[in-house]
Amino acid sequence: MKELAEIWSELLGLPPDEIPHDVGFLRLGGDSVLAVRMSALVRKRLGVALALSDVRVETTLADLAELVRRHASGGAPATRALPLTVTPRPDPHAEFPLLPLQQGYFVGQQDGWELSYDSAHYYLDYALTGVDGDEAADALTDAVERLAAHQPTLRARVTSDGRQHVLPADAPGAVPQVRVYDLREASPDEIDTALRDVRQEMSTSGPDPTRGPGIDVRLTLLPGDDGRLHLGLSLLIFDGWSSSVLSRDLLTFAADWNATLPPLDIHFGDYVTSLADLPATEAWQADRDWWWSRLDTLPGPPALPLAADPQEVRPVTMGNREHRWSAGSWAALRRQCTDRGVTPSTAMLTAFGVVLARWAGHRRMLLNSLQLNRLPIHPEVQRVVGAFAATMLLPLDLAAEATFAELAATVQATSGEHAAHNLITGVEVGREVARRRGSWRPVGPVVFQSVLGVDAAMGGGPPEEAGPLGRVVASDYFHQLRTPQVAIEVRCFELGPEMVAVFSLVEELFESDQVTAAFDEFVALVDALADGSGWDVLPGLPGTAEPAPGGGLRLGLLPEPAVRHREGPPAGDLEQAVADVFEELLEVPVLDRAADFFGLGGDSLLAVRAVVRLAKEAGASVPVREFLSDPTVAGVAAAVRSRLGDQR
Repeated sequence: MKELAEIWSELLGLPPDEIPHDVGFLRLGGDSVLAVRMSALVRKRLGVALALSDVRVETTLADLAELVRRHASGGAPATRALPLTVTPRPDPHAEFPLLPLQQGYFVGQQDGWELSYDSAHYYLDYALTGVDGDEAADALTDAVERLAAHQPTLRARVTSDGRQHVLPADAPGAVPQVRVYDLREASPDEIDTALRDVRQEMSTSGPDPTRGPGIDVRLTLLPGDDGRLHLGLSLLIFDGWSSSVLSRDLLTFAADWNATLPPLDIHFGDYVTSLADLPATEAWQADRDWWWSRLDTLPGPPALPLAADPQEVRPVTMGNREHRWSAGSWAALRRQCTDRGVTPSTAMLTAFGVVLARWAGHRRMLLNSLQLNRLPIHPEVQRVVGAFAATMLLPLDLAAEATFAELAATVQATSGEHAAHNLITGVEVGREVARRRGSWRPVGPVVFQSVLGVDAAMGGGPPEEAGPLGRVVASDYFHQLRTPQVAIEVRCFELGPEMVAVFSLVEELFESDQVTAAFDEFVALVDALADGSGWDVLPGLPGTAEPAPGGGLRLGLLPEPAVRHREGPPAGDLEQAVADVFEELLEVPVLDRAADFFGLGGDSLLAVRAVVRLAKEAGASVPVREFLSDPTVAGVAAAVRSRLGDQR
């Protein structure tokens, strides 16, 4: 109990002898992100591996002590045990698979889905003050080089058929190169133009690990010892937690030429390789059975009215609506959440659900939630940079006559139940849902993402002093996001003592005034939660649970292309060549020209590999989107034929 109290003391900032044994983690100031760190610390210090589902925010210190005791004595239930061991691979540069969400981003970069981009990435720049203009560029370059040695993921590349590997540190082009813009003598107009051009370039043409580094680092030197640090991060390589780790490590190296960080015993490739044994575990099989038993009853996404069919839209960047809550309002919201027994992330999720229900006109809907998903199978997993994140499909069923507090309690219970089955990711669930429904549109295009609590889980905010780079002014920032298959998402994060929420969306899909009204409604609802007036009132939800038919273009109710082909054996050499490629990749007999690639067990990553193989076998490259629009033997053969320009 003493060791656990010390862990809670470290996480919650409370004296260990003042932590009650019968009060839940949440009531003491914890949240779901800190619970992940708690699991990692228990494994590191006590040698007890807890699954994420073992530690809930409602857990008391006494509950945790009993759980640890049962695990240590071998008396804990074995169904959630993860007997996985992460060890360094014999060849650290050998290829390893993409994780499911990485696969989704990779296929999106091939224009495989509607709402795709040629690079899935996040761009951010923020202000620097007190910059040493003569030393800053060299300090940043040196920091990036040392960071690429410490975190090999900075040297990661993705192959054309969807695998990944890390280049040796001395390989040509392995280490990202820093670009510097010296505008110290420029006029205000020249500075405005230069910053606009850099932001436009880095927002619309992000780092692509299929061609080079997955990170783009640049520095702008400005008059008066000011500057801006520019970062472009490929979503194929880095997740939200990793971007925080990366920023901290980078600024630590930049602040001190002699700084060192504790070496990492494992890297991202070691972690991913260890997951190959996951499907053989009882825990994985139980999670798959849990999800598969619920797939046919999952609702569709909120039926938001659309201004255009997503298939006809080619977005360049996502638009933003953004609001920042003051330190006082954010502290008040946290207190209100603690008093109500819900996490701030749950409160924001519930508020988002209420706004979506009002906008869409129905109360039952499917959201896509982005999760950290770092399985606590090694003590250092929280320090490693990589694309660990996963999505989780989350059904919301908002009761019409419930107060907001009652809705939030239900949402937290639902979210906790689904997160307890996190060994099957939302991408994998979505593939099976799409297969059963015969749909090729995104299953979860409305996304909720919260990283509230990450700073606390990491032991504090990122460094503010960065040596020759001066002082970081994180509150002065600019950002852009490009996420494939997402129509709209809300992102919630902390900015020092403040909280920020952003609606990122494909502007072309929606009427601007509707988005603005929805965002204003969201902000007003969160304001009411912070001042306490919004919890015990009925939010005024629609009377209907399911979306009514009709009403023009609406998300989740869009027409699906009806593809029908005459059944029978492959007709002609070209269809037989396609069938042979299907057989080779899927390892099943393909005897019917109407056989569907996904119905035979394929997925979007294998579809990309099929396109690559067909280009070699048939001499024509079929766009991935055309393959996915009619993934039958006959349909793919027709697409190849149209590219060849003959009538074979």
